[in-house]
Amino acid sequence: MSERPPVLVCTAWPYANGSLHVGHLAGVYVPADVFARYQRLRGYDVLMISGTDAHGTPVTVRADQEGTTPAEVAARYHAEFLTYWRDLGVSYDLYTTTTTDNHREVVQDEFMMLLEKGLLYKARSIGFYDPVAGRFLPDTYIEGECPHCHYARARGNQCENCGRLLEPEDLINPRSRLNPAATLERRETEHFYFDLPKLETPLLDWARPMHHWRPNVYRFTINFLEGGLQPRAITRDLSWGVPLPPQVGPGWEDKRIYVWFEACSGYLSAAVEWARIRGEPTAWERWWKDPTCRQYYFIGKDNIPFHTVIWPAILIGRGDVILPYDVPANEYMNMGGQKASKSAGVGTTVPQLLEAFDPDAIRYYLIANAPETADTDYSEEDFIRRNNDELVATWGNLVHRTLSFMQRSFDGVVPEHTTDAEVLARIGAAQRAVEEQLDHVHLRAGLREALNLARFGNEWFDRQAPWKQVREDRAAAGRTMGSLLDLINAAKVLFEPFLPHTSAALHALLGYADELESRGWHFDAVPGGQRLPAPRPLFRKL
Repeated sequence: MSERPPVLVCTAWPYANGSLHVGHLAGVYVPADVFARYQRLRGYDVLMISGTDAHGTPVTVRADQEGTTPAEVAARYHAEFLTYWRDLGVSYDLYTTTTTDNHREVVQDEFMMLLEKGLLYKARSIGFYDPVAGRFLPDTYIEGECPHCHYARARGNQCENCGRLLEPEDLINPRSRLNPAATLERRETEHFYFDLPKLETPLLDWARPMHHWRPNVYRFTINFLEGGLQPRAITRDLSWGVPLPPQVGPGWEDKRIYVWFEACSGYLSAAVEWARIRGEPTAWERWWKDPTCRQYYFIGKDNIPFHTVIWPAILIGRGDVILPYDVPANEYMNMGGQKASKSAGVGTTVPQLLEAFDPDAIRYYLIANAPETADTDYSEEDFIRRNNDELVATWGNLVHRTLSFMQRSFDGVVPEHTTDAEVLARIGAAQRAVEEQLDHVHLRAGLREALNLARFGNEWFDRQAPWKQVREDRAAAGRTMGSLLDLINAAKVLFEPFLPHTSAALHALLGYADELESRGWHFDAVPGGQRLPAPRPLFRKL
């Protein structure tokens, strides 16, 4: 186990209602993996967890559309998501699902903890009833105009355009997503409510010092909390989801726990499941009860209130676990200026990306164009330009020209050498610059610093002109090539969190037989006398 503090890396749980798109990868999953890999290399005890949200109403809507069951839809897309993480190299320690017995038990236990502390209460309210479907509609089955920004397709729980949390009755001209032409009826129903006003002060006390958060996350959260919290219903009139604990008594069999309550609880349930699988049932506590642990939640900006208000409120209500350290929410990666959306069918899907491009090329583009502080736009033309002009022409070119020259002029045997002082200084500066950026979850800037080292390598190669040195002063050529190999060896480590597949391949091309990950965040010279295999290009020009 690492001697450094534990780090928990969590990612938003994607709904199992369709293939994920480029916006999901850019906003959540690739950034989280880059950060987790970096933290592991630095020696931190990282646990990276998430899972498929099988219980969201988007899943039941999809099942209704297909004429199948939510369980079948959820199982199909969960299996598909697992192939994404495998192919892209997203290195979860556990990627699970909300349909496990473990998840149900943890969620129900959490529900009872809050109930026993007086933070949940029963109340009757007026719900929307679809007479055509013959059932009450949960909030995400209801669509209408947002009263704040007037977005036409706001949902009954949140407007994805402005991010405000809503109640169905807030919508202007609400309609059923199942039967848009149906006239909705308002009928009385009963639910459990989360008494958020009781937690308003401790939430503000926790959030106000979080100045290391991204400005958009901090402003949104403080404004939201200072605007005053209202109780929120945390049960729904549904048959698909986590049932209420049997301890609440009869009459609640046809209701389920609100998906955002139980999905957030998945961060804890996944850690518990991981520990049980390892045969160490209390191991999860290292990431949930150790005050030195830092928890990071990678999400899109539409999920900010759930992770900086609802989830911390649940944790404060529990009172026996630590709170999030950072919520590096990204903006959106749009498609031609339009927000990518699974439900609306907008956006290049992950299967389409993987069919067209190599995994590390995808990872490179999504971080180089990451929507960290503002929306960005995806286009295939920009993808190809960045791949060819940056990844291939800079980093790939430096590696291939260096290794090819080594084969031609030194028979692939590394010369005995001392690293050039200027090269050594640039390696050290690049290492410090990348660390500074990645420590603060500025991944795009960190990638840029790594690429800058590769640019310097190409410039220094041209300046030293080893093709002349090898004819005039072979020892000088050996010092040059040895120094270039050392620079590449260091850049390989800097690129490893971003480009794990090609960094591992380069490790082998530099003559090493061990696993790159086992070496950690170390920057060594390539030993003199080490034999290099025949070179091959790391990247494809598109």
